[in-house]
Amino acid sequence: MKKRYSIPLGIIVFMILLNVLARFCRPFADFYVTHIFRYISNAVSFVTGLLPFSLGEMLTVAAVALVILGVPLFLLLLIFRKGRRRSTAAFAGTLTLWILCYIVTTETMNCFIMYQCTPFAEKYFPDAHEHTDEELTELYGMLIDKCNELSEKVPRDEHNRFELTCDFLSESKKAMKRAGEVYPQLDGYYPSAKPIQFSYFMSQTDTTGIYLPYTIEANYNDDMVRALLPSTVCHELSHLKGFIQEDEANFLSFIATTGSDNIEFQYSGYLDALEYVDIAVWNNGIESAMTLSGGISDEVRNDWFRFLPENYWEENAGKEIIPTEAVSEASTAFIDTNIKMNGREEGIRTYSLVVKLLLDYYFQ
Repeated sequence: MKKRYSIPLGIIVFMILLNVLARFCRPFADFYVTHIFRYISNAVSFVTGLLPFSLGEMLTVAAVALVILGVPLFLLLLIFRKGRRRSTAAFAGTLTLWILCYIVTTETMNCFIMYQCTPFAEKYFPDAHEHTDEELTELYGMLIDKCNELSEKVPRDEHNRFELTCDFLSESKKAMKRAGEVYPQLDGYYPSAKPIQFSYFMSQTDTTGIYLPYTIEANYNDDMVRALLPSTVCHELSHLKGFIQEDEANFLSFIATTGSDNIEFQYSGYLDALEYVDIAVWNNGIESAMTLSGGISDEVRNDWFRFLPENYWEENAGKEIIPTEAVSEASTAFIDTNIKMNGREEGIRTYSLVVKLLLDYYFQ
């Protein structure tokens, strides 16, 4: 077999073996994240962080363009270059194999192995117990009180809705480094999170942020309401430190934002947590907690459970190429499948499991 095929195939096989090793040997996954990935992440994110745009987004766009334009071009070349069909096929095969090699390598080294690490709760809350409805009610009440208190202190616009005025990119890095004093895996270098240029497409997928493992970048949807930005950016930055599980990233975002000196960050963190706990309260029909919802202030109600600005879909209707419902369903199915393939049976529901981590944290 020629080197142009054997080298990328050999790398892919090696990555598959690493995935198998991580799946059946948790100490290896823990060692990798603690002693190897942190240096990979710091180096790669520093380089990609020098760019003013999301390199990962550009690579994604290039990949889509390559499929749309490259496949027809390849077929045309096979038709009209009859004497050089073999060399044309060899070039296309080599290019495809190296692209696949890059994807498998970066997904393995910067994502898949981390799924097999010791769960956060097992590491930091080893004595956690089964939580009661009374504890969930108490947590709900505490979050309502904090949100009510902070909602009166944060800046607001003419519609009495939260207005982000701070330099959230700088504040997010400060907040994450401070959280690293409690959870050492979070310490170290942080690049600035980057806005996605195709934010409308992200909105169609109901996504506020995304971590791109093939460039180790934290990205956010620049169209979403600003109340979500601090918690979203901190969530994505936690992925850069090896916390790939979504519930863990949500929890660490809560720790970072609420531990910040900036009141706007504190409000974003508590508001995000309140939404998850509110859903848990109503899904479980906890009447003692449900009665507390009447105490949520008008200011908080103006800010919570809002993903996009008013009239967003009407104002951006011209940007729709693929129906939003189809994009949303496909995105949900992809995320759910990806998480389940990496060992979490809960799939996309892992985001909401941050409630258990919050209960572990407050009721150790």
